[in-house]
Amino acid sequence: MKEFSISPASMPATLIKHRSLIWALVKREVLGRYRGSMLGILWSFFNPLMMLVIYTFVFSVVFKARWSGGSDSKVEFAMILFSGLLVFNILSECLNRAPTLVLMNVNYVKKVVFPLEILPVVSLGCSLFHGAVSLLVWVLFYLVFFGVPPATAWLFPVVILPMLFLTLGLSWLLASLGVYLRDVSQVILLMTTALLFLSPIFYPVSALPAEIQQVMHFNPLTSTIEDVRGVLVEGRFSNGSTYLLRITVAIVVSWAGFAWFQKTRKGFADVL
Repeated sequence: MKEFSISPASMPATLIKHRSLIWALVKREVLGRYRGSMLGILWSFFNPLMMLVIYTFVFSVVFKARWSGGSDSKVEFAMILFSGLLVFNILSECLNRAPTLVLMNVNYVKKVVFPLEILPVVSLGCSLFHGAVSLLVWVLFYLVFFGVPPATAWLFPVVILPMLFLTLGLSWLLASLGVYLRDVSQVILLMTTALLFLSPIFYPVSALPAEIQQVMHFNPLTSTIEDVRGVLVEGRFSNGSTYLLRITVAIVVSWAGFAWFQKTRKGFADVL
């Protein structure tokens, strides 16, 4: 039976080697999601646009919510909330799909020439597309209500990079586990729902008691969400001292997930 390399170098190598296939599959999946609808891919723009309008109305008009330490702007809370949800949605979409990635592509499993390891990368690519559209909506709203975003907004791809590596590693792990343990998808759905409220999306970390703030930083989303808000809203990048540590850990987790997937994929055909 063919042996699959798990060396650290093989992870970027396989992504580079199959970059054209990854791009084609991402494009096919994104377009396929909206195929048959009247507006087509425009729904990817209107969906986050409507959600941002709803958030603005609910939190600024109905709840009259204000961000701790923020201004009295009616849309500020919705903008800050949406920036946190943008990060969470990329992670949750990938993790919720990961356990069924191989199960939904059984026809690829017995094709030796097909690189199964790119399936989580394709899933992440689709999530990034929708995340980019949501970011575009956020920027348009910011331009309308507040003017030009801070210059640090260009650092958005940099601050989100550690979370992308982490998401990819977890996706590889869950894609493999989902083949052998079919309950994984249900567990992950519960966990991502809990993560939505246990992450500083609807509230700042500073609003919590000191002892809970320490615990919150064990949540990998906390630093990313705070950094994203820092560069998009506050015009600062405060966690530069720990950034190298975070991205190093994320890359290690990514490779560990890749190695697990490669070591366990030999049994996929037998199980399926």
